[in-house]
Amino acid sequence: MTVVTTQPDIPQVERPPVQPTMAKIALIGNPNSGKTSLFNQLTGLNQKVGNFPGVTVDKKTGYSQLTPKLKAQIIDLPGTYSLYPKSLDERVIIDLLYDPASKHYPDLVIVTADASNLKRNLLLFSQLADLQIPSVLALNMVDVAEQEGVKIDIPALQKELGVPVIPMNARKGLGVAALKIVMSQQLEATKATFFEVPAELRPLLQSIKSKFGLNNDYVALQYAHHYKSLKFLTEQDVAWLGTLLEEAEFHSITQQANETVARYTRINEMLLDIVRVEKADKAEKFSNRLDQVLTHKVFGYLIFFLILFLIFQAVFAWASYPMDLIDLGIANLNKLIQENFNGPLVNMLTEGVIAGLGGVLIFVPQIAVLFAFIAILEETGYMARVTFMMDKIMRKFGLNGKSVVPLISGVACAVPAVMSARTIENWKDRMITIFVTPLMSCSARIPVYTVLIALVVPEKYYFGFLNLQGLVLMALYLIGFLAAIFSALLLKTILKARERSYFIMEFPVYKMPRWKNVGLTIIEKSKAFVFEAGKVIVAVSIILWVLASYGPGNNFEEARQKALAEAQAQNLNEVQTENRIASYQLESSYAGIIGRSIEPVIRPLGYDWKIGIALLTSFAAREVFVGTMSTIYSIGEEENVSTIKNKLMTEKDANGDPFFTPARAFSLMIFYLFAMQCVSTLAIVRRETKSWQWPLAQLIYMSGLAYVMAFITYQVFS
Repeated sequence: MTVVTTQPDIPQVERPPVQPTMAKIALIGNPNSGKTSLFNQLTGLNQKVGNFPGVTVDKKTGYSQLTPKLKAQIIDLPGTYSLYPKSLDERVIIDLLYDPASKHYPDLVIVTADASNLKRNLLLFSQLADLQIPSVLALNMVDVAEQEGVKIDIPALQKELGVPVIPMNARKGLGVAALKIVMSQQLEATKATFFEVPAELRPLLQSIKSKFGLNNDYVALQYAHHYKSLKFLTEQDVAWLGTLLEEAEFHSITQQANETVARYTRINEMLLDIVRVEKADKAEKFSNRLDQVLTHKVFGYLIFFLILFLIFQAVFAWASYPMDLIDLGIANLNKLIQENFNGPLVNMLTEGVIAGLGGVLIFVPQIAVLFAFIAILEETGYMARVTFMMDKIMRKFGLNGKSVVPLISGVACAVPAVMSARTIENWKDRMITIFVTPLMSCSARIPVYTVLIALVVPEKYYFGFLNLQGLVLMALYLIGFLAAIFSALLLKTILKARERSYFIMEFPVYKMPRWKNVGLTIIEKSKAFVFEAGKVIVAVSIILWVLASYGPGNNFEEARQKALAEAQAQNLNEVQTENRIASYQLESSYAGIIGRSIEPVIRPLGYDWKIGIALLTSFAAREVFVGTMSTIYSIGEEENVSTIKNKLMTEKDANGDPFFTPARAFSLMIFYLFAMQCVSTLAIVRRETKSWQWPLAQLIYMSGLAYVMAFITYQVFS
């Protein structure tokens, strides 16, 4: 049965115009209330991601043209169910709303509410209303409410709340124009009160109001609840509040529980005559029937792994063509420049700047494909079911149900995988996921694995179809997964956070994805990577090029003359001569000197200075290993793996024995499996955590783990 929701008139109130300064409007609401859809409708592509001062939480802001002459800044706050936060993400809300002196303090708050679950959504609204901040209720998903037989008397609701109530369907943009009209007006806070502060608390609250110059009992009560978390308070203020509350025997948890009960009592009374539910005569909702299959204890996991397989294949297969085009385009651009210009600056441009830029852009197709799938899964409502199914398993290792997607994505590339960890609300779980994700063997390690496996593992088959080399490769991936899981378990015991890891998940109804939101997600993630991580990658690429292209004094010229003399004595052709020169000059470069200097450190692993250079250059990207070995061993075409294999097989140690023994090759594979050798990953971790502490900790931990495990491997196989 379809019930038409009663529509209110848009309030036509004579109000003075908004001041010429740009209004700051905060967007807040429960998770799954359509807040992100509304933000995208209001701002479109005119949005950016920054960070709240002092915390590792994103601040998404955008600009909306309310009228031809009036523009407003929209701040998208993290989703929350109440003003009593359970995570660090939600705490930025109280920092923002309890400090009127902050430059980010909003002039207006837009509260999004799910019309099909109005009672729960009004808890947050009632708290915001008691803060006496001008508000508007964006009553979203009215179409879903109608389908479920929920009828809302919106004019009556608007009268009870004392604020404008705008019915809308944010996914389709319905009601956005009406909301903009209301947003352009200068609104006042509601005069309605939803919670009466207990009389016994008023003397305490009066002291807090006098101390901080407050004129609102409920704001003073929030200071009492959250004083330890409010970053704008001084240490002296926190100490004063702590003493005051202890003397007053103030019990925060008890007061929060009492307040919540009182608010729901008030909301129930208010909605008694405003909301009527006329349930349709159906045995079961479509979403519930679908959940019986998709969250089944057996079939649910099978379906999920099939979807993961599709995503995994798509990230490789679909992204390969545009990645090849980008790679070819960068190569052709370099070739064009080198054919028409020459000199040191040209070399720096082509081998440093443009090559570094190519290392940034080549990841964009993978990021786009991955986040397209993630956005579709989230838009349809399936992602909530996945996290629910996996949470019980992952939590044993200090992870979260939402950690599954980043870990699986890390097999393709750690960069988009780390970015996808943003879906994890809990700070501790998100940090652990970001920390361990690079241990998953990404596609950049494949060139290293394949060359070294081909060197020391015979191409044998068991049972006619099990390839020994393939089994070794699979074992490397399994070791990476186990390392990630047990590193998470270790970090779980070390990392301390006052927030407890709860998993409260509301299943949204299944719906078709909003393709505009999917597109905006792809553009936002791709742009963030190119402009944030890209700056670091290009800078490091230039530094590495300088270190490998120059040396102290006359070292380079002397190396060139020595190489030319040997080439003439051995009758080498032009290509072989150039390769010999490149190899000798690399040894004489600053990078070569550094390689020689670290040789004593890496010798216990079985490595020499040449491998040391490869290890250093691989910190730009692991794929650099093959190119570096090609240059060191005077091989012209790095793509010719068989040539590399033959050359490495003929390499001798000081005793004249084969240099690449199984012990040395396996040690090197284990080192590359564990080591954090990816500047782009470090850059994106820095961006996601808003701190250098985490990428540096990753670098130290993974490098140390790589060294120890490579040492053990070398000793075992020697």
